[in-house]
Amino acid sequence: MAQAGFEQLVGDFEFLEDWEDRYRMVIEMGRDMAALPEALKVPATKVEGCASQVWLHVTWDGPRLRFQGESDAMIVRGLIAVLHRLYDGLSAQEVLATDARAELGRLGLNEHLSAQRSNGLRAMVERIRAEADAA
Repeated sequence: MAQAGFEQLVGDFEFLEDWEDRYRMVIEMGRDMAALPEALKVPATKVEGCASQVWLHVTWDGPRLRFQGESDAMIVRGLIAVLHRLYDGLSAQEVLATDARAELGRLGLNEHLSAQRSNGLRAMVERIRAEADAA
């Protein structure tokens, strides 16, 4: 089961019929995210496999995953915000049980992202899952 914020996003996407409007919404979500402090933009937080610069900083609030992220690309920053809605606040077990491909498929992202962005999104999901697996 996805987070309530992600369910709201699914509903919002269903309401927006035009993909340009959906892209605008994703970009706005990215703009609304807090900036990742420069001190956290280090090799350890950099996500490899993304065409743009991407950093994810994962922490644990007790058993709950918390993460911040940033990218130098607007749409990718928005995709980080989408992943934040999907994963932030879940336990490690819940993160690992979440079928990100299926959940993101509910947004129609699979059909509307370029191959490079899809690979980058996959790399971000793999990083989050790896952090949960190590927890």
